[in-house]
Amino acid sequence: MPRIVTLLPSATEIVCALGFEDQLVGRSHECDFPVSVTRLPALTEAKFNPEGTSAEIDRRVKKIVADALSVYRVDAPMLRELRPDVIVTQSQCEVCAVSERDVEAAVAEWLGARPQIVSLAPHSLDDVFTDIQRVADALDASNRGAQLVTELRARLSAIAEKARNAASHPTVATIEWIDPLMAAGNWMPTLVEMAGATNLFGKPGEHSPWMKFEELSAKDPDVILISPCGFNMARAAQDLPALTNRPEWPQLKAVRNRRVYMADGNQYFNRPGPRIAESLEILAEIVHPELFHFGHEGSGWRRWQLPAE
Repeated sequence: MPRIVTLLPSATEIVCALGFEDQLVGRSHECDFPVSVTRLPALTEAKFNPEGTSAEIDRRVKKIVADALSVYRVDAPMLRELRPDVIVTQSQCEVCAVSERDVEAAVAEWLGARPQIVSLAPHSLDDVFTDIQRVADALDASNRGAQLVTELRARLSAIAEKARNAASHPTVATIEWIDPLMAAGNWMPTLVEMAGATNLFGKPGEHSPWMKFEELSAKDPDVILISPCGFNMARAAQDLPALTNRPEWPQLKAVRNRRVYMADGNQYFNRPGPRIAESLEILAEIVHPELFHFGHEGSGWRRWQLPAE
């Protein structure tokens, strides 16, 4: 059986969903689902201080990238000691997780058989399913991959079909970073549309775009979903004053109608793996509570309320 190392959370979830958790021998410092994988040695760490405000974190990361340096450090000696046959990493985003370049550097001086490196690149929703199949193929489990993809597509299609017949299709702004402001791109615009809404910012298959508050205010969405990359709801709430303290905030339609929501971006929307289905379920509950109830409120999302409420 192959010895597997996964260096981003979605890859770990894919490997486990395919039935290979017992073959995992190492993970990234951010891999935490299923919880049982936290027993494995963590092979990575961030080169920047992850504490502080969104704006401070953004400045630190941009400085590292501007210096043409990697954002993450790989424990090359431990990686070699674990002797993996397959390493799953990614090439989509230098900031989000350890990159293919980092892994190549870590194994560059290995003698003998080198591990197979599977590099994921999920720009669109279809890419997420393609990556699941690629991991399955690399583990000689093509049939398992095809079955998992079929099941996930069926779950998403059932929601999309029901949402298509909704009486209304509210406009939605999905915020992936608070300060500076960033909208959600890649697979998220597609999920928003599948949930029976009209996506206002970000394009399917394209990187998440920076935006200005004035643009948010001008389009005045019916629904605002705040799910910052890498943050749970409690962590995201710490940075909310960057939005809520703006004088225009109380005038937004979504604020007046109490349709501003917090969601766990770290566990769901920012992980392009099997829980993409749960991500759509959360969106569907938020956008069309009259049609959907999957039980994610409280754990996956909650309504934002004014401090006085």
